[in-house]
Amino acid sequence: MAGCCEHDTCASNATAKVDPVWRRALWIALIVNATMFAAEIAAGFAADSSALQADALDFLGDSANYAISLGVAGMGLAIRSRTALFKGATLLLLGAWVVGSAGWRAVTGGDVPQAEVMGIVGFAALGANVAVALLLLRFRRGDADMRSVWICSRNDAIGNVAVMLAALGVFGTGTLWPDVIVAVVMATLAITGGWTIVQQARAEMRAITKAPSVVPAE
Repeated sequence: MAGCCEHDTCASNATAKVDPVWRRALWIALIVNATMFAAEIAAGFAADSSALQADALDFLGDSANYAISLGVAGMGLAIRSRTALFKGATLLLLGAWVVGSAGWRAVTGGDVPQAEVMGIVGFAALGANVAVALLLLRFRRGDADMRSVWICSRNDAIGNVAVMLAALGVFGTGTLWPDVIVAVVMATLAITGGWTIVQQARAEMRAITKAPSVVPAE
């Protein structure tokens, strides 16, 4: 068709039709993540587990990201790409914070986490995140904003498995090291995912800048 482009990067101000399935999936993901944040942060402090606290902060970050995605749904690709860039940077910062926190605990020492609480909460969180990841699976190859949502959900599910492995490690060794190691692994996932999102968002923004403006047909 005349005046149309193959990709959304045709015009930075072009708006996108909002998929009602996408919006509904985001609302479900937001509710699930907000609920799990409240439950896991309380359990993390009660069990003295860095891994649970790191996972809870990840739930909080994802809740904010889903809320942002709901806010920009249907807006132009330029806005969605900038939003994805912000979310990717947030993941990078969160990952850096977790590494620093886990490193500090490893140096200063602390109480051994409660393995039973870690295992139970980690299993419950895994069930919630697998459900959300399956819900968002169809959107994993969308634009940077959609992909960022998928990456967050995928990382959460992997992180929950890691928390349960940490619980087994703490139970078996009677030390806090498995908890600290898993916290660092989860931080690495956040950093890797954040970098992927930032790279795609920057590529989309460059493509928008280089793309010619659409001139309406007379």
